[in-house]
Amino acid sequence: MTALFFYLFSTVTVASAFMVIAARNPVHSVLYLILAFVNAAGLFLLMGAEFLAMILVVVYVGAVAVLFLFVVMMLDVDFAELRQGYLNYLPVGALIGLIFLVELVLVVSTWTVSPTALQLPLAGSPTVEALTNTEAIGRVLYTRYAYFFQASGLILLVAMIGAIVLTLRDRVGVRRQIIAVQVARTPEEAVEMRSVPSGRGLPEEVS
Repeated sequence: MTALFFYLFSTVTVASAFMVIAARNPVHSVLYLILAFVNAAGLFLLMGAEFLAMILVVVYVGAVAVLFLFVVMMLDVDFAELRQGYLNYLPVGALIGLIFLVELVLVVSTWTVSPTALQLPLAGSPTVEALTNTEAIGRVLYTRYAYFFQASGLILLVAMIGAIVLTLRDRVGVRRQIIAVQVARTPEEAVEMRSVPSGRGLPEEVS
């Protein structure tokens, strides 16, 4: 039964990943991407990594893929215009794809696993049976790969700041809220006291 589910999830994952790049409609591509994420989560469950499976569904399917879908549907991008000049870059893309294919074939054909490698625990690490899935990932991520984890967060922060700077536009005539000016206002500046005669009302320029 485990092998049956493995081949089922693997087949659907590979097929949906291919449809992500083959579908003509970008909305369909995002939906195929969500399907690929869900089946990859199933593969994680078969490996016993339930925490990674839930993170894949909650973060990538629930946030990233849905965000892609909303952006594609709201921007109304003219993809026909973006595809113009596609044939000009086809030889370069085919050459790069061929290089990647040769590298993958070389890696897969020469990759072997030592029979005793899976039985050897990590040096200085507790056994997997003594830890939960979440605790084991946290210990490895925040000890051995702590600097890499912080570096990836810094890269994402720089990318977020760059995206905000690139999309920020100064438009004329748009009133912006200045917190310092509002806080510095005094009651005399905010309220004006006038003595209005009885029965006359306010002048027209004031009202």
